[in-house]
Amino acid sequence: MNLLVVDDEPTVRELLCAALRHAGFTVAAAGTGQEALDRAREVSPDLVLLDVMLPDLDGFEVIRRLREQHRPAPAPRTGHVPVVFLTARDATQDKIEGLVLGGDDYVTKPFDLQELIARIRAVLRRTSGDPTALLRVADLELDPEGVQTTRAGEPVRLSPTEFRLLHYLMVNAGRTVSKPQILGRVWDYDFNGDTGIVDTYISYLRRKIDNGGPKLIHTVHGIGYVLRGPKS
Repeated sequence: MNLLVVDDEPTVRELLCAALRHAGFTVAAAGTGQEALDRAREVSPDLVLLDVMLPDLDGFEVIRRLREQHRPAPAPRTGHVPVVFLTARDATQDKIEGLVLGGDDYVTKPFDLQELIARIRAVLRRTSGDPTALLRVADLELDPEGVQTTRAGEPVRLSPTEFRLLHYLMVNAGRTVSKPQILGRVWDYDFNGDTGIVDTYISYLRRKIDNGGPKLIHTVHGIGYVLRGPKS
């Protein structure tokens, strides 16, 4: 797996690169926001470890631009690369902003290297798992290969877009996904797309998925949605 480490502190950057290489990753590095955008186009990373506080573009602006980097083949496509924020800023609002912009995790300094590596691996598992594996959340099942969905054993008829949306929610079951993330993964829109379409299709899904059994699709106000099983 190829990682891009972005931090303006040389000591921290070198420490992270050494630890991640030791853990078996291929690592590229950048010290500024603009350099990060350039390196992302060059190396097409599988994940970006991104410091928020950079000297030119802050990490939030970098992720905005990353999400907008849609390039036709054969140029690399970096719009949907997973991003883990790494920062000394631990305010709740900063974390919310990072998630709303499409960040996949948010780690505050000081950090434990082993925990950081474990969280990177978890994000990579979520975003690059077997696309044909049967997914289950409570009594809801989705078969990506057979393009079939059931709830409590009963077939649920979904449109192609509804199926893609439910698949994305189930792959990320238990984890809040923002509306911009959903737009990028399900509709292939850039960050400036209208998120109203996400709300519309969530309402369609709820009519079909949450019309009888316990509610599975939940709204996380100000961010997006999460699909999770009923609490025991």
